[in-house]
Amino acid sequence: MSESPNAVDHRRLGRELELFDTDPLIGAGLPYWLPDGAAVRQALEEYVREAERRAGYRHVYSPVLGKRELYEISGHWAHYSDDMFPPMDVGGEQFVMRPSLCPHHAVIFRSRAHSYRELPLRMAELGGMFRSELSGVLGGLTRVRAIQLNDAHIFCTLDQVAEEAAGALGLIREAHAAMGIVPVRYQLSLPGPGGKYVAAPEKWERSIALLREVLDASGLDYEEAEGEAAFYGPKIDVQVADPAGRESTLSTVQVDFHQPERFDLHYIGPDGARHRPVMIHRSVIGSVERAVAHLVERHAGAFPAWLAPVQLAVLPVSDDEHGAAARLVARAAELGLRAELLDQAQGTLGARVRAARLVPYQAVIGAKEAAGDLVAVRLRDGRRLDPMPTGELLGRVRELVDGHSTALWGG
Repeated sequence: MSESPNAVDHRRLGRELELFDTDPLIGAGLPYWLPDGAAVRQALEEYVREAERRAGYRHVYSPVLGKRELYEISGHWAHYSDDMFPPMDVGGEQFVMRPSLCPHHAVIFRSRAHSYRELPLRMAELGGMFRSELSGVLGGLTRVRAIQLNDAHIFCTLDQVAEEAAGALGLIREAHAAMGIVPVRYQLSLPGPGGKYVAAPEKWERSIALLREVLDASGLDYEEAEGEAAFYGPKIDVQVADPAGRESTLSTVQVDFHQPERFDLHYIGPDGARHRPVMIHRSVIGSVERAVAHLVERHAGAFPAWLAPVQLAVLPVSDDEHGAAARLVARAAELGLRAELLDQAQGTLGARVRAARLVPYQAVIGAKEAAGDLVAVRLRDGRRLDPMPTGELLGRVRELVDGHSTALWGG
């Protein structure tokens, strides 16, 4: 029998597993991360930063505040202000908590002269942004007011757009495979009726055609959804579902002709003239909060080893093996693994095994193992392996973690 949706609700599991919590003094929609949750978040952030670095992205940092004028230029103030926090008056100027990172990245691009030889220029940031969500729609990590977004913007020529968007889609699919995530569908999000969209029909038609080209070339089945586009352009949305079947967007690729024009972005072409770049917005894992929420529910807390808060639990059978167990934990830590010593103070061996049921690897050390620098290994799925040298165990776990594998042990 499958578990009920409530049994794997990330809000309940997140608190039971001590990943995150909230407090009225901090406020609704503003969760804080506990050590185990912070470990999951950090592993996820390190993964995506390294994947982006290998794909040719350069990382930047930008402020979480900006002058109101910045968002007037970008179009957010006219089209998105209902979802923004009110401006703050400081020294006769108005500052706003940013609802998006793209205006800052446009300004960063504009701050230096660029040649066509530099394009595509891939700029990435894991940065904070803020949404003035109503309290009635807030919940756990899926709808929050302070968001840590895995965001990136690719500035490129028109004839580079399809290849760059396809590359971004490939990064998304690679990350989902590593996280054990299976999207429910791919969606081409299009404008709908109403005035929330930038009025530029030719740019919309061109952007939509480019994204259709990318999706068709990818071989992925997709659906078109009117009314789901960003205010400045269409997007590819990668949809996931929670155990109750409710869908949300986890990852996205967007084509934007609007903001390069608004910020007067340009590069010098081979003809020596100024040309307008195209701006591709792209997020591999979306917001860290929503990604972790989905991972908690997808894996019911039994994360792939590379994401697990504790990757190796070391369990001495008696006090006599405590020293050998402590040395194993220290060796694991030196290798960058998250290891924890569960000794007799935490109860009987059976109780400790049960307490560590979500830990991928359990290393049990009895008298025989301690004498021979061996460990008896229990895997999370119930398998018991023959005693092996501690170095062999640590090397194998490090290999699986480095490979961002969803396999627990393999062949």
